[in-house]
Amino acid sequence: MAAGLLISAPASGVGKTTLTLALARAWRNRGLKVQCFKSGPDYIDPAFHAAATGRASVNIDSWAMDRATIAHLVSRGTDADIVLAEGSMGLFDGVAARGVSGTGASADIAEMLGWPVVLVIDPSGQAQTAAAIVAGLRDYRPGVRLAGVVLNRVASPRHEDLVRRALNDAGIAVFGALPRHAEISLPKRHLGLVQAEEQAEIGKLIDEAARFVAEHVDLDAVLRSAAGWSPQPAANGLNVTPPGQRIALARDAAFSFVYPHMLEAWHAAGAEISTFSPLADEVPDASADVCWLPGGYPELHAGRIAANARFRSGLRAFAETRPVHGECGGYMVLGAGLTDADGVRHEMTGLLGLETSFAKRRMHLGYRLAALAVPMPGHHAGARLRGHEFHYSTILAQPDTPLAVVHDATGAVIAETGSQRGRATGTFFHLIAEDR
Repeated sequence: MAAGLLISAPASGVGKTTLTLALARAWRNRGLKVQCFKSGPDYIDPAFHAAATGRASVNIDSWAMDRATIAHLVSRGTDADIVLAEGSMGLFDGVAARGVSGTGASADIAEMLGWPVVLVIDPSGQAQTAAAIVAGLRDYRPGVRLAGVVLNRVASPRHEDLVRRALNDAGIAVFGALPRHAEISLPKRHLGLVQAEEQAEIGKLIDEAARFVAEHVDLDAVLRSAAGWSPQPAANGLNVTPPGQRIALARDAAFSFVYPHMLEAWHAAGAEISTFSPLADEVPDASADVCWLPGGYPELHAGRIAANARFRSGLRAFAETRPVHGECGGYMVLGAGLTDADGVRHEMTGLLGLETSFAKRRMHLGYRLAALAVPMPGHHAGARLRGHEFHYSTILAQPDTPLAVVHDATGAVIAETGSQRGRATGTFFHLIAEDR
């Protein structure tokens, strides 16, 4: 029987990812099988989890996924000794309107699966008030059980003592306290952490985090706080249709934002995936029947993409006979031009008329529900797709046929409709699931 925990916090930026990776590696070093998950739509963290545990991690999302899909995904933890789910944002942070099985809050997953919560608390600038915040989180939702806390970035032994005493008085277990330690800071950029595959020293960084946390946190006490859990494999698998039988997938530093559960679902449905690198001026496999350009950081490589004539002409030739779809950054590359943060316009593939710019950054963030107006690879017109959008680009022109009517989580219609021209389609959102 596996034991489950959810790592959360009162807010973003407190240290959830670092603690999750450190605990996972420390327990793995003890010979335990550790399975990680990511609650919410963050597509970067699962790769870090895999680096720490040696096992693939996937996203589980209560706004976009039904309970059967979540049950199917977490059933991979059946053979693990400990399951760690990393939360997103604050414990109860989600959207205002309920989605398929919840609001997207980490608390939804904790309650749904019965996993106790370990809170990471940064008490900088406070002392006893930290205990009041934790007590409020503990009591806010009866179905969510608090296991205890780990203090992060404590200023001094005296500071730690003040916070510990207040937490003990409130009946809250303190598993450990971490002083500031710059050596285990994970590098970031504008869409979150720099991806695991871009960091040559990621293994050493996780090892150092595990050593540091093992020195300051009672790993045995944390492990004992986990709830015994026997996942039951769901009768239904993932509700994801592959876009084709043989999929040419762009995959490099500019095109890397792919939800792991999507790729697994494509494989499980019998699809074959071949990868190619636009940054290396490669073209899609000629035997593929569809090409998929995921999101990533094309704005950091726009000049190189524009200069890679073989890739651009090869993609245009592919699109003459077979469908091509782009998500977010991939959508931008399917467009006519991309203006970088310095105001320089770079010619893209021109399969769509989309013009985007990073010269005036504007954040677009949130869940998306799209009703397709026209078909896209793997999905018919009228299909309802759930996804998530996160980018800083501004639309200068979106002249083609709208792909979908797109709503945010409140039901408001948004301007980022996606586009369709010929066999090319694109969306700003990253697909998570189709409504059953």
